[in-house]
Amino acid sequence: MYYQRDLEEKIERYLASPEIIAIFGPRQVGKTTLLKELYSRVNNAVFLSFEDIEHKILFEEDIKSFISLYVEPYAYIFIDEFQYANMGGKHLKYIYDTTDKKIFISGSSAMELSVNAVKYLAGRIFVFHLYSFSFGEFLRVKDEKLYALYADADITISAILAQKIYTHMEEYLTYGGYPRVILSKSQDEKKEVLKNLLSIYLLRDIKEIARITDEAKMYKLLKALSLQIGNVVVYNELSTLIGVNAPQLKTYLSVFEKAFLTKSITPFFTNKRLEIVKNPEIFFLDLGLRNVIIKNFSALEDRVDKGAILENFVFRELVGRDLKYYRTKNGAEVDFIVDDTIPLEIKSNLSAMKISKSYYYFLENYKPKKGYVLNFNQIGKKVFNGVEILFLPHFMAAKID
Repeated sequence: MYYQRDLEEKIERYLASPEIIAIFGPRQVGKTTLLKELYSRVNNAVFLSFEDIEHKILFEEDIKSFISLYVEPYAYIFIDEFQYANMGGKHLKYIYDTTDKKIFISGSSAMELSVNAVKYLAGRIFVFHLYSFSFGEFLRVKDEKLYALYADADITISAILAQKIYTHMEEYLTYGGYPRVILSKSQDEKKEVLKNLLSIYLLRDIKEIARITDEAKMYKLLKALSLQIGNVVVYNELSTLIGVNAPQLKTYLSVFEKAFLTKSITPFFTNKRLEIVKNPEIFFLDLGLRNVIIKNFSALEDRVDKGAILENFVFRELVGRDLKYYRTKNGAEVDFIVDDTIPLEIKSNLSAMKISKSYYYFLENYKPKKGYVLNFNQIGKKVFNGVEILFLPHFMAAKID
């Protein structure tokens, strides 16, 4: 059964454009399924996978014959698992430059694709990232009618409806959004699937492709990152903890990001003397994988890392937006600055619609048009220092504009 992905709408805008469509993302998030869905919507198309050694070798060693057999007879060419091809980018450029066909590719490793494909294809390719299901996509799978209400929700959302949506969000925060996990029937099955997914990352994508041999140090670093979500990375402390030097540490962090395990955000600043301007914060692209790393699937209310989970959830909902964090040397901080203009704070329960001193400091200094505070129990809007601040449930993060 096919479940709709939000990325479909973005890709469909470019079906008639000449550029190659590339869908990159981690393993097991549904790239092949999405590619086949797009394939089913067009006529005169061919679907290939470079897991098929014959297709891959012909592409690598006899590109002209590959074109004769699999490109010239068709209007649309779909190639799955493109990262397995040697000289993939160079040969794809040749196809693009010598034919007028519409090409779609997918791949699981940015480590391979960024080096072997995209560098040859400047001006010829649109790159899209597919991750595990967002909360909206997850909710659409779980309860289509509730999803429709969620999709239409605004600042007038009732507390009763919000609570029903939060019930589903609890599962999402615990087990994440991988399709196979979502469809698992029991909690034990979900945990087992997540353990296997983590093994694929460590043993296949990271160890083999990045040629990193010390699995113990990789896992130790992943666990350390899992326990400090929302904190500024201090390289010297992590280097000492893991037992690697700073360049090795940065290599590991880069590999995690290229394997779509984690993603970093940088500081927002305009005054280098007053604001922290260097080290990133690191978040996980799927909370289920993060939780299996630290072996903690407890209910949100029972967790000491509740705030970190909520912050990571909001980060995941806003992936694709320009996200930064705000910290000053005198201790003022705001969780996220969205698109360089919108301050966003993540809270738990609030006794009233109020903001922190740090948030007020940001409003005074930058005078944004509006801001947001995401929390469990306050819904409405209030003006602070001439700026309208909207108080909304956490699950409405994707609606921030």
